[in-house]
Parts: sequence; C-alpha cells; structure tokens
Amino acid sequence: MKPRNKRYTTYILVALGGLLLGWLLFGGRPAEQEHDHAGEVAGVTEYTCSMHPQIRQNEPGKCPICGMDLIPVTTGGSGAGEPSPYVLEMTPEAIALSNIQTSPVQSTSAENELMLSGTVQLNEQQVSSITAKFPGRIERLYVNFTGQEVRKGERMASVYSPELITAQRELQEAATSRDLMPELYEAAKTKLKLWNLSDQQIQRIENANELITNFDIYADASGVVTERMVAVGDYVSTGSLLFEVANLSSVWVVLDAYETDLSWVGEGATVNFTVQGIPGKEFTARVQFVTPVLDASTRAVEVRAEVTNPNNQLKPGMFVNARINTSAQTATDENALAVPRTAVLWTGKRSVVYVMVNDREVPAFEMREVTLGPRTGDLYLIESGVSEGEQVVTNGVFAVDGAAQLSGNYSMMSAPANKTMEVPEAFQNQLTATVDNYYTLKNALVASDVPAARRAAGNFLQALNQVDMSLLDGSTHAKWMQLLPALKSSAEAIQKSTAIEKQRTAFSPLSDHLIDAVETFGTNKEVIYKQKCPMALEDQGAFWLSEQKEIRNPYFGEAMLTCGETEQTYRAGQNASGNEKQPAPVQSHVH
Repeated sequence: MKPRNKRYTTYILVALGGLLLGWLLFGGRPAEQEHDHAGEVAGVTEYTCSMHPQIRQNEPGKCPICGMDLIPVTTGGSGAGEPSPYVLEMTPEAIALSNIQTSPVQSTSAENELMLSGTVQLNEQQVSSITAKFPGRIERLYVNFTGQEVRKGERMASVYSPELITAQRELQEAATSRDLMPELYEAAKTKLKLWNLSDQQIQRIENANELITNFDIYADASGVVTERMVAVGDYVSTGSLLFEVANLSSVWVVLDAYETDLSWVGEGATVNFTVQGIPGKEFTARVQFVTPVLDASTRAVEVRAEVTNPNNQLKPGMFVNARINTSAQTATDENALAVPRTAVLWTGKRSVVYVMVNDREVPAFEMREVTLGPRTGDLYLIESGVSEGEQVVTNGVFAVDGAAQLSGNYSMMSAPANKTMEVPEAFQNQLTATVDNYYTLKNALVASDVPAARRAAGNFLQALNQVDMSLLDGSTHAKWMQLLPALKSSAEAIQKSTAIEKQRTAFSPLSDHLIDAVETFGTNKEVIYKQKCPMALEDQGAFWLSEQKEIRNPYFGEAMLTCGETEQTYRAGQNASGNEKQPAPVQSHVH
C-alpha cells in the first residue's frame, strides 16, 4: 500500500473512532430528556448588588448605581415545587450560620391578665356642693375643718343677711293684711322659699315680733367635708360655694391603661386590686367606664371601677395595683391562634411572618402577610394569614428577610401593592357561594362531563344573580359592574354548549374574571389556589381556581390531568397582590 493511502486510512479510522465515542457519551440519553430543561435551569447563577438587589445581570461586574462589585446569586430551586417570589430556599449551612429557629403556630386562650396601676378617688356621683342661697356675711361656722363628718340636715353655718331682714319685714306687713291682699302675702312667702328657707322658718318669721338677724345653713347630704371655701366674716353672694361634702360609702378606682392595652379593656371586666395601706386584702370591682379620649401627655385612658367602701377603709388618694382578667375585644372565639412576637416583621401598615414550607427537598420559607390581633405577654394573636401547626421563623427572621431581598424575592420592604377593596362581609359571603359553584363547574370539566358542566354553569349563574350589588358603592360598585357582564356571558356560553372544547374555551375568561373578583373583594375561604396550565388553549396558557393544591387540569382532563402549577395562594383575611409572581425559568412539560 502506498504511504499516501495509509495516511488517508488512518484519518478515516480516527474520525470513526471520534464519532463512536461521541455516540457513547451523548447518544444514549432518553428522548424525553431532550425536552426536559428542568435540570438545565436549576443552578443558573446571576449577579446582584448587596446594596441594590434590583440590579440583576448574568455576568460579574460593577453595580451601575454604587459601583460595588456584584455578588453571585443562584437562581432556580431544588426542583421540588414551583418557583415563587414569596418562597425562599436556603441551604442547611446558611440556616445554621444565621441561627434560624422556628416555632409552631399555637392555639391559645383569647384571655389575658392585664396589670395596671392607679389611685382611689372620690365618687363624683356622691359629692354634694353646699352653696349660699342668699347674700350675706358669715357670722359663725359650725363645721370649720375639712374631713369633718356631717349628717344630712345638720347645721353648718350662720349668715347675717340684710336682704333677708328686708324680706322678713315685707312678710310680716303682708301677713297683717292677707285677707285684703292675699296675692301680696303669697308673693312674700314665695320670695323667702326661693332663698331656701323652710316652712318652719317662714312660720317662725311670720309669728315673731322681732326680726331674725342670723339664718342657719344646713347640710343637703351626709358625708365628709372635703373642702371648706369660707371663713367667719366672709361676704358671700347668692350661689357662692361654701362647702363640698363627699359620701365615702363608695369610691372610684381609676386606672391608667395605655394604647397597647385598650383591646383588652372593656366595660364589665372584673378588677381585682390591692392597696399598700391594707396589706393582705384584695378588693373586687367591675369596670364601669372607659374614658373616650386619650390623654395626649400620658398616652393613656382612664379605666374606672366603682367599689363599696365599708367603714371608709379606702381613702381617696391611695395607690392601687390592679389585675384585670379579660378577653380581647376583637376575639370572636374562646381560643385564638398566636405566634411569638419575635416572629412578626412590621412595615407600614403590613405585618409579615415567614412560614416553613414542608414539601421541599431543601429548607424553604414562605413570606405571609398576617392580620395581627392584640398582644398577650410574648405572643401576638393572629386573626388571619396562618394555620394552626405551621412552623414560623421566630429567631433569625431578619436574616431570612434579608436573604429574600438579595435573592430578588418579595421581602418585607418589597411586597407587591395591595389591590384588595374593602367590602361588607355579606358581599364576601355571597361571592364565596359563587366560588363554591365555580368549583363544581371546574370539577365537571376535569371529568370531561359535558351535561354536568352545563348544570354547574346554570347553578353558577343563579349564585351570581343572588349577589347583592346594592351592598357596594363608589369604586367597589363600579369594579363589580365591570366584572359582572363577562362572568355572565362566559357562564351562559358554557351552559348552552354541547362540546367540551367550547366549554373549556369559555371557562378561561370566566376564570380570569372570577380571579380578578377574588383578588379585589376577597372571600371567607380558608385557602384558594390559583393554578395555571401553560399548554392550554393551544399553548397560550390559562388559569383556574382550585380548592386543592394538587393539580387537576380542567382544560385537558384525563389527557393531561396533572399538567400545570400553583401560581398563587389566597388565604382568608390576607390581602391579595395585584402583581403576578415573577417569571420563572422556562421549562417544557413532559407528559
């Protein structure tokens, strides 16, 4: 063989060997893997700025805002569960380094023991003021110091009054001619009665030959003199305050309750209190009044209870240490859900917690907006947003939130804007009934049952017609009137159609408008899942609402029953976001 031919033969053998090696390395993959890119997107590295997390690029560099070096951020997830801007995955090493700890959401009693302080004060309803009924000069005081006890009708002072002397003369002269001028006689008597003279005193004046120069002032009620405003020789005019007498058989206990305590304080609550001057004895009373105005200087309101005071043992001015056992004014049940106060992050009007996600291969935490109730000890009552038994982050919550912000996820400071409108609870109940009928329609399409879908569409229309739009006004009414025609026309199309494909086509706009209604007005459902199939309607994609997290596709039925993913979760009392979740890496579906 010629040398040139041998050289060509060698080249051919090398090329064949390379082809064989390439086939052995890459040609043995299953055909399905050529279209499954889930593994390719996991672990993609992006670069962001630690000071400006909104900066994202696919290669290293400098931050265009502050010039700092960009740091790598791994996107994608573990492959167990759909990407979500609300869910942050963390490695076990990062969790240990941040000392992240969780605690379960627990059911606790909605009662609280509130410790308050205050003072014993006079019962203002038992305080009497003794005033001068006529002008004159104080000639003598029979009660001349504060703290002196008096009884009703007891003489307290004598007053010399020139005006009374003149009135006496008029009465005596009128009495001599009362048969001729009875009107003048009655007028003279009435004048003395207006000055608070008794019938006995008037009769004495009428029968006396001499004028009475000093008139006595008597106590109107029994009690203790708490204030004396006059002395002997003082001139007083009509209406001048002479004495203040308080009946100490009952007193007020006035406590200071701060703003944070107001949700626990209400009329009728039992108050147990002690005073240092009577050691070993506990008194019991009930809250009778809570002042409606907050004191701007102390940031507190006064809580008042009335208590009987036998033997006057409680002295006004005594300091009081009180305990109020009460239920929160906002609590509707005897038990309520609670989380440790260290689990809650505040930002503006929102409160958020991070909840551990259980169905992930690596640890993951979901940001949840919650509605807080009152605080009891080291716990906050939770009105909505979490369920009993869920694990919330209680230590290292700021580390989790900071990691979410650096990863481009929603965080405490970057959650989407709220689009929920406030509507009456009755309207939410009616919308919830409409969603129940929608579920029946959705399940009929999952089963590809045309007659059942037509019946369910009719029931949906009946529930829709029972929604009372008069409960809404202004912008809420306008929004509902915008959604209502599209909901009706889509449901009517499903009801009239005898083809499953046409029913499923009409189901998509029906779902879109109902999702808008749920996000705008809310429902009282514990949880609603918003799900999506990207291959529905000839790969245009379509959404639906579901009562279960497990995917049951109404656009394909048994053909592609589990095709789809959960896009968003709506919870009772939780504000709905107007933004969709951030785009996830494109993944093809293998069926």
